[in-house]
Amino acid sequence: MSRPPELTLSKILESGFSTPWDAPQTPSFPFTFRNAEILSAVYRTEGSCIADLLPPPLEPTGDAVIIHIYRMNDVDWLGSYGEANIMVGAKLPGTDVSGGYSPYLFLNSSGGLTQGREVHGQPKKFADPILEVRSDTFVGQIGRDGIDVATVTAPYKHQRADISDLAKHFDFAINLNLKAIDHITGKPAIRQLTSRRLTDVHVHECWSGPCTVEVRPHIQAPLFRLPVIDALECFYWRADFTLVPGDIVHDYLEASKP
Repeated sequence: MSRPPELTLSKILESGFSTPWDAPQTPSFPFTFRNAEILSAVYRTEGSCIADLLPPPLEPTGDAVIIHIYRMNDVDWLGSYGEANIMVGAKLPGTDVSGGYSPYLFLNSSGGLTQGREVHGQPKKFADPILEVRSDTFVGQIGRDGIDVATVTAPYKHQRADISDLAKHFDFAINLNLKAIDHITGKPAIRQLTSRRLTDVHVHECWSGPCTVEVRPHIQAPLFRLPVIDALECFYWRADFTLVPGDIVHDYLEASKP
């Protein structure tokens, strides 16, 4: 039986250190996603519903919601899994910070879930997002506890498009999150708004078309708080991209100091 490498103080202090130290749970930056398939459905909701889900001082920039359903085919460390990111447009007043805030994120990868929550502060929860082709239709679903919390359908590759067409709703490539971690004592350790942008993005193909979006109530996956008023459009795109460190754009604990 091989012995594990020695755990040293310098190792513990390294950026990206994760436990268990001899079989780390989370990847360190950067790590790359290859041949990721994404179905991005855009729908209109009540602007007040978006405002209710944004942590202050963030403000909404519109009434559009984007549901990204991913089939991650080849990811450093994490392998292959499904993920869904629900985003709304938001801005930080008094700054040039704006992008897509994630009130909900779902996936079926333990490593991806842990990395997202511990590092980015993303509200990731376990679920079963799937993206597949059924005959002449793209079907994306988010399943939790045997309930299809969200279902998206779109025609299979009808109209060639450019991924920049999706950005007209808001800059979804910038992901804003609320990071909240306590000390073991129960006192707040981290209360931040974080921002990250994907890098080395290479889009292999992109298609657009109409779509349907259905959201069903589930108390542990409450997408129903962003009701569907009108399904606008959908994009299927396939891409490579790399996840790199981001920024702290607002520190609540620092701001609260006298």
